[in-house]
Amino acid sequence: MQKLLITFGTRPLAIRLSKLMQRKYEVILSTSEEVPSVLQDKYLHIPTGTNPTFSHEVLKLALDHNVPFILPLGVAEVQSISESIQLFEEYGIRVICPSKNELLEMEVLFDPIKELALSVVLDHIDLISGQSVAYAVNGLGVVSDSGEEFVLAVLK
Repeated sequence: MQKLLITFGTRPLAIRLSKLMQRKYEVILSTSEEVPSVLQDKYLHIPTGTNPTFSHEVLKLALDHNVPFILPLGVAEVQSISESIQLFEEYGIRVICPSKNELLEMEVLFDPIKELALSVVLDHIDLISGQSVAYAVNGLGVVSDSGEEFVLAVLK
């Protein structure tokens, strides 16, 4: 089973995604937030998304743990890692977020509520449902009722 690294792992959205994805992926949760000592073995530590070394630290972590997929959830993490997608791909790691240029043109939903149906899109496939989708942008998001628009979902 392939591994999927999800950031902001202590947040309810990450836990929800972990449960949705665990049938298809071995989910690894990571966080830059403080974690109680009794839970530290459940999370990998990463720097904050605003840290200049964020992308390199996440890349090193992914390589050390043989993780082929990364799903960043924090807005600063997505902004940072979107600039480094090509670097990750050189090492065979797929980052599930829009490129920097796509991100500039996208609508963004902050802190999506739990009632929204989410999609994790990579290369026209929703990784949660396994269904093909019409839009070409990668990332976590919400699909419009028409099925033709995708709004990126991130955490603040």
